[in-house]
Amino acid sequence: MRNMMAFGLGLLALAACARVPDDTGVGFGPYDATAQARAARATAPQPQSGPAAPSAGSTADIAAVAGGAIAAAEARPAATPGAAAISDEQNFDAVSARESIESDAERRQRMIEQRVEIAPTALPARTGNAGPNIIEYAVTTTHPVGQQVYSRNTLFSGNRHERNCRSYRSDNLAQEAFLAAGGPERDRQALDPDGDGYACGWDPSVFRNAAQAARDQ
Repeated sequence: MRNMMAFGLGLLALAACARVPDDTGVGFGPYDATAQARAARATAPQPQSGPAAPSAGSTADIAAVAGGAIAAAEARPAATPGAAAISDEQNFDAVSARESIESDAERRQRMIEQRVEIAPTALPARTGNAGPNIIEYAVTTTHPVGQQVYSRNTLFSGNRHERNCRSYRSDNLAQEAFLAAGGPERDRQALDPDGDGYACGWDPSVFRNAAQAARDQ
């Protein structure tokens, strides 16, 4: 009996030893076999990421949706007469189909009969104290910019001229202020140090040319 028990214990010990992995390998196999398996997995092509190819079922769904859209478009009622549409005036075939030389002449005659001519009237007179008229001043002068006509005291006027001219948003406003303050004979703000009668580089030729062009018409 003791021998049988000892034999059984021996078998159990051998079975336990058989389940212990070999310390020369990794996992439950030899090291060489495990390394080869890992190398094969590393070099195997990886599946590409991205949307999966449509299956037969998804293709059928797309076809069904497209068929429904086509059927809905065909069932849509036609445009009613009188509804807004894109003009076809640039389509020669469409215009020639509904117009003729006679109809075009009749339409032109109707347009001539409906034309209303408005005679020109005189410009309204300036009322009140509207300030100096720089346009009138420009067309009544003839000398160019930079030609001295009026005497000036240029002593200490350099800095004042630049500072005062910068206070106006445009040369037209500077010219209006210059004329309103006694210009062109007097220049209290040093806006016209060269004495040509034009403040802060104001050029009257723009208005002169416009007036000449109006007279030439």
